[in-house]
Amino acid sequence: MLGHDRRGHRCDPLPWGELRIGADLDPTDDPTHGQKEFTFFNCYDDTWCYLPLAPTLTFNAEPTQYLVAAVLRPGTSPAKRGAIGLLRRLCTRLRAAFPRAILRVRLDGGFANPEILAFLDAQGVEYVVAMASNARLVKRSRRLMGRARMLSKASGATEHLFGETRYAAQKWKRKRRVIIKAEVVRHPGRTPKNNPRFVITNLADSPEAVYHVYCGRGDMENRLKELHHGLELDRTSCHRFTANQFRVLLTAAAYILFQTLQAQAQGTACANAQVSTLRERLFKLAAWVERSARRIVLHLPTTYPWLTAWRQIALRVGAAPA
Repeated sequence: MLGHDRRGHRCDPLPWGELRIGADLDPTDDPTHGQKEFTFFNCYDDTWCYLPLAPTLTFNAEPTQYLVAAVLRPGTSPAKRGAIGLLRRLCTRLRAAFPRAILRVRLDGGFANPEILAFLDAQGVEYVVAMASNARLVKRSRRLMGRARMLSKASGATEHLFGETRYAAQKWKRKRRVIIKAEVVRHPGRTPKNNPRFVITNLADSPEAVYHVYCGRGDMENRLKELHHGLELDRTSCHRFTANQFRVLLTAAAYILFQTLQAQAQGTACANAQVSTLRERLFKLAAWVERSARRIVLHLPTTYPWLTAWRQIALRVGAAPA
């Protein structure tokens, strides 16, 4: 049966009553200046920074990624710091609210840690976790890469094939299924480039289907951009770490409110607008405020270009017309 999400988009067919909740975790850099607690130099980002961790949730095939937390971390934190505690709390709360839901976790290569993988196995959730390349995995992908090179040479374009293997790193207690993406990238005027990728999973779907599930987390980058450029997540200018964590939480709360506006903006001139655009169209306008003991009245300029959209969205979130 086909359904629709909260924004009216069509969802993939699922068995009647089945709910799948996807959780994505992603760190981002927060460059800092001056003397602040737990700000350290990060060689990868080449700056003094914090490394906040932002988890989001998706429901079934809805495109919306709902921000549910924001955890500030020191600038040299490994990806796993705070991840297990955050995932444990998410699993507990989600299972309490949705006892029959299927939980799926998607993580990038920085989280391919034996402790995190063991935790995901113990929780009984579905997972797809990227894994960095190494000599053993490259060797196992050699035959598939050879076929991809032949296809690419024949077509003159980028080609990719999918396969799988059973693999256990030295610190793993057992073998896990690893999906292989053998890709040969071609650009005009450049030498073809091998681009093998690897994803750890416990899903039983075909290798190509599993890899496409993992690719769905790529949209998380847009959520981080909105947090940075739309709401200034990096305004962590306090000396104390706890004060900066509180600022990050305020930014997360503001983002959740903006996601509510995004959900109510469908069918208006602000449909699919990102946070920075919503701020410019809905908030940055001159208004005359009339206040009494019973009500607050906003008198908007009659030449305001987004007035119609503003009124539609305001009514949808509960405003009363004059």
